[in-house]
Amino acid sequence: MPDKHVLTRLKREHVIWLATAGRDGRPHVVAVWFWWDGESILVYSVPGQKVKDIQANPKVQVHLNTDFEGDEVIRIDASAKIARGEPPAYKVPAYVRKYRERIKGFGWTPQQFSAQYRIPIRIRPTSFH
Repeated sequence: MPDKHVLTRLKREHVIWLATAGRDGRPHVVAVWFWWDGESILVYSVPGQKVKDIQANPKVQVHLNTDFEGDEVIRIDASAKIARGEPPAYKVPAYVRKYRERIKGFGWTPQQFSAQYRIPIRIRPTSFH
């Protein structure tokens, strides 16, 4: 289990970096919106490279932004899966609360966001560094 500082960061941060690698072993790293439920991370994605990578290789890493000096490094080893049984983002109240203003900033409703970012990804940490 992560320490209190890491838990606080997971609750407060708006963006995490998701690192995946597909069958070819080539890494891909993208910033994603996420919801930390206290045990796992929920991400919604458009169809694309990260979805293909996770289908081919469920081992991922998650990184939180560092401080300005690069001293506060938080990495999480994890296992990810396409979680088709998850509700769409607009039906996850905590996710919508967290990103409502950003979604609105794109001129979308939560339902429009969910139609585009329609693939749920569940990320389960295995270790924290």
